[in-house]
Amino acid sequence: MFRLTMNSLWICCLMAGCTSGTDETVPPTLRALNELNKEVPTDLSASGVFQAEFITTEGRFLVEVHREWAPIGADRFYKLVNDRFFDDAGFFRVVPGFVVQFGLPADPDRNDKWSQGLQDEPVLQSNKRGFLTFAKSSQPNSRTTQLFISLSDNENLDGMGFSAFGQVVEGMDVVELINSEYGEKPQQPEITAQGNAYLNSRFPALSYIQTARIIKDDLEPATTPD
Repeated sequence: MFRLTMNSLWICCLMAGCTSGTDETVPPTLRALNELNKEVPTDLSASGVFQAEFITTEGRFLVEVHREWAPIGADRFYKLVNDRFFDDAGFFRVVPGFVVQFGLPADPDRNDKWSQGLQDEPVLQSNKRGFLTFAKSSQPNSRTTQLFISLSDNENLDGMGFSAFGQVVEGMDVVELINSEYGEKPQQPEITAQGNAYLNSRFPALSYIQTARIIKDDLEPATTPD
């Protein structure tokens, strides 16, 4: 689980250890899957730079992804967006000044398809304000579907194996509007088991993703987030 209750525990909830998998430690089935994940999807631009537009209950924001920063994570994100995995999903964990977290689907039946963990990657891009990164547990190769956007410069996550692969290039003000009143109260096992049925009944003012779509490929690199 990716939980936190105090400042000293926030990082531990995203990760409680920074061991990277090697060919010797990754099971054969996971190695085979990761070889597939390393391949560029057939509809991904050769440059590996693309944008994903998020329409949310608070407004619109735009993420620009650079595959060279973390190719395994970038490819998984591309596939998740094209599978419409994030549609109607809640922003279930918001810690002001730290992160906004999402990536548990509205329909719990969609979890199994993406439950296989991704091999860890080197950190080539810092977790600065507005950057997008997969959450992970204390176990190696534990990235699946949960992501977070940093609300401040979180460079202290860099040495712990959190590999940023994209950044918010438009609408960071919208990200800041995502409702934080529930903090970390939504329970991730309950979301995993029940999806939005649980969130809607317990957290009526939660902010949600309405749609997430790939809108542009093969772009020039962006400068800085809003």
